[in-house]
Amino acid sequence: MTIHAQALLFDNDGTLVSSLGSVERCWTRWAREYGITAEEFGRVELHGRPAAEIVADLLPADLVPQAVARVERLEVEDVPNGGVHLLPGTTDFLDSLPADSWAVVTSATRRLAEARLGAVGIRPKTLIAADDITRGKPDPEPYLLAARRLGVDPARCVVFEDAPAGLQAGRAAGMTTVALTTTHQAHELVADLVVENLSALSALVTHGGVGISVRG
Repeated sequence: MTIHAQALLFDNDGTLVSSLGSVERCWTRWAREYGITAEEFGRVELHGRPAAEIVADLLPADLVPQAVARVERLEVEDVPNGGVHLLPGTTDFLDSLPADSWAVVTSATRRLAEARLGAVGIRPKTLIAADDITRGKPDPEPYLLAARRLGVDPARCVVFEDAPAGLQAGRAAGMTTVALTTTHQAHELVADLVVENLSALSALVTHGGVGISVRG
């Protein structure tokens, strides 16, 4: 199976890098500071959602801006502690692509995304972060904005995601979806193609775009 595209759009956490250790440390500390019980915290979906939406599920509206700033600060400060590492295949796959053919589309703020990406040596030419949009995944807005920034028809874009919310956003944007089983099991992910991680894929760049295939 070969998927043909003109633009490749990558989620960050769980797709290109793993920051699960950092996320758990920082959000656990944050919840303790704001008096949120483990039971309350456990009912909220964290992965693949903007921090502002998560915080709004847990705190009164008047506390949200301050609380979002606090968790962002904790996560940025935690980056040097080794809580972020590349997932298998990331470097080789991205290195095989022209810089203007791909973008990172993340639910993190720009400050946090740049800190995490910079820590592992990824510097995308195009980055869509929580600061750039009004509605986060599973809404299609982040991916549609990335397509516009790259000047590519959404139907000619491929989304790479590990989370159900991100895959839903890609489908809603009319894009082809590739799911990675880095944080969820295959049966939880609805996508055109499901693989373990980016090391399972190869990219062939032509004048017409990029062909993405599963390695034999």
